[in-house]
Amino acid sequence: MLRRIPALVALYQWMRRGKLSGERYVFAALAVLAIGVGVATANDTRGLAPSGVLVLIVLGGGLLLKVRSLLALLVVVVGMVAYNAWLDVPAIGYGIVGTLMITAVLALSLARTRQKLGVQGLRGDSMLLELRDRLKRQGEMPELPDGWDSQVVLLQAGGSSFGGDFVVSASDGDTLEVALVDVSGKGTDAGTRALMLSGAFGGLLGSIQPDRFLPACNDYLHRQRWDEGFVTAVHVVVDLNTGEYTVESAGHPPAVQFDAGSGAWQVGSAKGVVLGVVPDLRCIPEHGTLRSGDALLLYTDGLVESPGSDLDAGIDRLLGEAERLVPQGFGSGAKELVETMAAARDDDCALVLIWRT
Repeated sequence: MLRRIPALVALYQWMRRGKLSGERYVFAALAVLAIGVGVATANDTRGLAPSGVLVLIVLGGGLLLKVRSLLALLVVVVGMVAYNAWLDVPAIGYGIVGTLMITAVLALSLARTRQKLGVQGLRGDSMLLELRDRLKRQGEMPELPDGWDSQVVLLQAGGSSFGGDFVVSASDGDTLEVALVDVSGKGTDAGTRALMLSGAFGGLLGSIQPDRFLPACNDYLHRQRWDEGFVTAVHVVVDLNTGEYTVESAGHPPAVQFDAGSGAWQVGSAKGVVLGVVPDLRCIPEHGTLRSGDALLLYTDGLVESPGSDLDAGIDRLLGEAERLVPQGFGSGAKELVETMAAARDDDCALVLIWRT
C-alpha cells in the first residue's frame, strides 16, 4: 500500500541514493515530526496543540542539516503552518509565525556557517574547544629540575578563550627555552593567527640552534606574506645547571630580572625589530645569571601599555606591583599581578615568571 504513494516512493529513493547519509534520516525524522505536529494542531479542540514544537524542529534543523536539506524542511514547516492557517486554527497566530521566521533566519545562518566549515552538528564547536585546549597545553611550562620553578599566566581580552598572546617552551633537562609571543590585535580577532603561529613556532623551538629561533620565525612570517599586523616575541634560553641565560627580543617589551641580593628589579636591554618587517632580522641579545632567589619576568604590552601613557611609566607601575611578589612568593602572586595590571585595560595580557629557589 505504501508503495502506491508517489511522495513516499520518491522520499525512499532519495534516501537510498548514493552513499547513505545520517543527515537524510535526520531530515526525514524532522519532516515527519513537523507533519505530525501540524496534523495534531489541526485536530486539536482543547487548546493543547504543541504548535511551538515547530520552532524546536526548525532550530534542530539548523544545528543538524545542511542548507539544502534545511530549506526542504522549512518548506514542510511552512506547508503545515499554511494548512493550519487555512483551517483557521487558533493556535497559529502572528506570534508563532513571527517566532518561526526569526528562528528560520538563525537556523539558516548556523547551517551556512557549518557548511563552510565542512562539519555537521556541533562538531565545529568541538574542534574550536580542542584547539583552545591544545593551545593552553602548549603554553604550559615543562617540568623543571629541583631548584627551579616557573609560572605562566594568560588573560585574554573580554574573557575570551582565544587571544593573541601565547607561550611555547621546551626543555631537555639541562636547558630551558621559552618564547612569549604577542600577535597584534586582541581577543578572538587575533586568536586564529595565534593558533597558526603557535604550532609553527612551537615546532621551531628546541629544533634549531637557539640563536636562530627568532630569525627562523621571521623567515616564516615573510614566507606567509602576512599583512594583517605585526608580531613581537621575546626568546629566553636558560642553562639550568649554571643559571646563565640569554634574552633576545623582536620588538617586545624588555624582560626584567629580580636580583635577590639587592632586592631590585632590573629592566633588560635586549632589542630587535618586530617579526615579519625586515627580511634579515638581527637582534641584540642580553646575557645574565640567575642565582638563588633571582627571577626573570617576561610580559606582553597588554600589561604596561595604556592610551596616552608612556611605556616606561607602565613598566614602572608593573615593577611597583611586582614588589608584592617577593614576600608573597612568586608562584602565588603572579596571577594576582596580571589581574591587577589588566583591570584598567581591554587587551590580551600574558606573563611568564622563571625563578631559582
